[in-house]
Amino acid sequence: MAYRQMTARSRQEAHRAATPLELFFDLCFVVAVAQAGRQLVHALAEGHPGSGITGYLFVFFGVWWAWMNFTWFASAYDVDDVPYRVMTLVQIAGVLVYSAGIPRAFDDGDWTVAVVGYVLMRLALTVEWLRAARGEQGAARSCALKYAAGLLVCQVGWVALLAAPDSAKQWLFLVLVLAELSVPMIAERSHQTPWHPHHIAERYGLFTIIVLGETIAAATVGVQSALDEHEELSTLLPIAAGGLLLVYAAWWIYFAVPAHERLTSNREAIPWGYGHYVILGSAAAIGAGIEVVVEQAVGKAHVSTTAANAAVTIPVALFLLSVWLLHSRHFKRGAAQQLVLPLTAMAILACTFTGSRAVLWAGLVAALAVAVGVVLSERVPPASAGPVPEPVREG
Repeated sequence: MAYRQMTARSRQEAHRAATPLELFFDLCFVVAVAQAGRQLVHALAEGHPGSGITGYLFVFFGVWWAWMNFTWFASAYDVDDVPYRVMTLVQIAGVLVYSAGIPRAFDDGDWTVAVVGYVLMRLALTVEWLRAARGEQGAARSCALKYAAGLLVCQVGWVALLAAPDSAKQWLFLVLVLAELSVPMIAERSHQTPWHPHHIAERYGLFTIIVLGETIAAATVGVQSALDEHEELSTLLPIAAGGLLLVYAAWWIYFAVPAHERLTSNREAIPWGYGHYVILGSAAAIGAGIEVVVEQAVGKAHVSTTAANAAVTIPVALFLLSVWLLHSRHFKRGAAQQLVLPLTAMAILACTFTGSRAVLWAGLVAALAVAVGVVLSERVPPASAGPVPEPVREG
C-alpha cells in the first residue's frame, strides 16, 4: 500500500469499477462546474449572452479537460498507493483553487487564480506520468514521457498567457486548447494506453450523473429563492416540473445504450471522450438556464421570456443531439429509432417560443421522447455496436 511500482493495468481485468477516491475526485470537481454555472446565470440574466457563453465555454474547458485527463490516466495506471493518492489530492486542491478564480475570470478577465489552480492540477498529473514512465519500458515508456512533456509545454503556455495583451488572450486561449487536445493524439500515436472500456464508460456516466444532480440543485436554489420572496407557487410550479422532467429524460436517454461496447480502441474512444465536452457542458448549462427562467418569471432578470426560455431549450437540444451523435445512433435500428432524438431536439427548440410555459412543454416533449424510445426498443431491439474485446467483462 505505501508504495508500488506503477505499471499499466490490464484491459482484461474483470470487475473494474470506480474507486472511492475517483468518486471523491468527481464530487470536488463539480464545485467548479457549479461556479461556472452560477456565473453563466448572472451573465444571461443581465442580458450579456455573448460574454457569458464565451466565458462559460472557456472556464468549463479547464474543468472538463483536467477531469478527463485524470480519468483516462487512472483507468490505465491507478495503483492506489500513498504517492498516487497524494498526487490525486493535489489535483483536487488545484480544482478548488481554479474554482475560486472563476468569478474573476468571468467578471474581470483576470485568469491569474484560475491558471494557478489549473497548472497545479496539471503538474501533479505530470508527476504521475513521469512515475508511469519509470515503471514502463519500450513504447509504453515513450508514450508516458510524451504525455509528461506535452503537459509541461502546455503549462508554460498557460502561464505565458497571463502576460499577453487582453486583445490577444482569447485567440491564444484557443491555440492552447488545441495544443492540449493534441497531446493524447501525439502521445498515443504508436502506443495505446491500456484504459479499461467498462471503467471509462462508468466514470463518464458517474460524472454525468453528478452534473445532472448539480443541475437539479441549481434549479432548486432558484425556485427556493423565489419562494422566499413570496412569489406565487403557480408561477414556479410549471418551471420546476418541466425542469425535473428534462433532467429525468436526460438521465434516461444517456444511459439507454451500453456505451462501453463502442470503446474498443482510440479511434472510437477519443472522439467519444472529447465529445463529452458538449454533453457535460450542456448538462450543466440546463440548470443555469432553469435559474434564468425562474429569475425572469419573478422579474429579476433583464431579458425577454423568449431569451430566458432559450437558456434552457438550447442546452437541452445540444445534450440530446450530442448523446445521439456520440453513441445512441450506433445502437438504433431503422429510421424511426434514429429520428427520435434529432426530432425531439428540434421540438424542444420550438418550445422556446411557447411563452411562460416553455420549460414545462419542453419537459413534456422530452418525457414523450423517452416513452416513444421505450416502445420502439421493445418492438425492435437495439443493435449492438460490437462486442468489447474478450475477456473484458462488465464489473
